Amino acid sequence: QAQVAESGGGLVQTGGSLRLSCAASGRTFSINGMGWYRQDPGKQRELVALITRGGLTKYADSVKARFTISRDNVKNTAYLQMNSLQPEDTAVYYCNAEISTGWGEGEYDYWGQGTQVTVSS
Repeated sequence: QAQVAESGGGLVQTGGSLRLSCAASGRTFSINGMGWYRQDPGKQRELVALITRGGLTKYADSVKARFTISRDNVKNTAYLQMNSLQPEDTAVYYCNAEISTGWGEGEYDYWGQGTQVTVSS
């Protein structure tokens, strides 16, 4: 089995920065896309940023120019650098990774437990 775990959330003031990390571990034969999503209570989970194994990225319009996604394929880890944080960025942030656990095995989505990001006004 494979696992995905987030870290780095916390409380920050408006305009501040945080860096989230997402580490994949266990049977990670190959990892394709990795992404960050967020969810407020009572709302749907929404995409924040995606990155392919080759480094291509995609961002939600609301975070472009403020957030940067990156990854280290050796460490099987993705990062989300969040700058100029606003109260509306408050949410639980989840990491997703498309992982194959063995040769010839298909890729499946693995999710972390989430990390809380709170931006105070």
